[in-house]
Amino acid sequence: MPRINVIIPAYNEERSIANVLHAIPSGFVADVIVVNNNSKDNTAEVAAAAGATVLEEPTPGYGNACLKGIAYAAAKPADTRPDIIVFLDGDFSDYPEEMPQLVQPIVEGQAEMVIGSRALGKRATGAMLPQQIFGNWLATSLLRWFYKARFTDLGPFRAIKLDTLLALSMRDRTYGWTVEMQAKAARQKIRYTEVPVTYRKRIGVSKVSGTVKGTVMAGYKIILTIFKYL
Repeated sequence: MPRINVIIPAYNEERSIANVLHAIPSGFVADVIVVNNNSKDNTAEVAAAAGATVLEEPTPGYGNACLKGIAYAAAKPADTRPDIIVFLDGDFSDYPEEMPQLVQPIVEGQAEMVIGSRALGKRATGAMLPQQIFGNWLATSLLRWFYKARFTDLGPFRAIKLDTLLALSMRDRTYGWTVEMQAKAARQKIRYTEVPVTYRKRIGVSKVSGTVKGTVMAGYKIILTIFKYL
């Protein structure tokens, strides 16, 4: 069984982070890394109490938090260095217990990257706001038109081989992180697939889709990123 590390960017998720950590299959993951991204609450303390490795990334930005977690995992000694990285949100909207199904195509050698697709899976009513649904449709349509990539979602719940991830040379520090990974994977002809995942209403209010500013900025950055890597 490959060694798996989970990276969870977290900003003000003290109400949900323990639920996320406790739902990760026991014994399946070697290290769960919560990157506390300038939280103003007790996210870090709650995560540490639940057994996570907690890193601090004071500069706001989803991409910044992911990059911090990747650097930590990649710098581990050879005998503890992960083979696979799983990305997971800290708001308890994803189902961590579906992680075995998510990584299965990688474990079986069928893919190097797997996207957990909310579009293909079961989504609770109201779990995704209309602007999220439209944004996903637009972004995946652009990826199909310009990159010939057949994605159905930009879902945050995803798995990728560490060496493949490092070869992508990820750069985005904010809203464009997920689409950058998918655009670069398509451009570099990396083997990818999607698996259906279940999605529920998050705990708390989304920092992106929950505000007009966040929605506009995220949409702008996603579209900009898609054209940037053509």
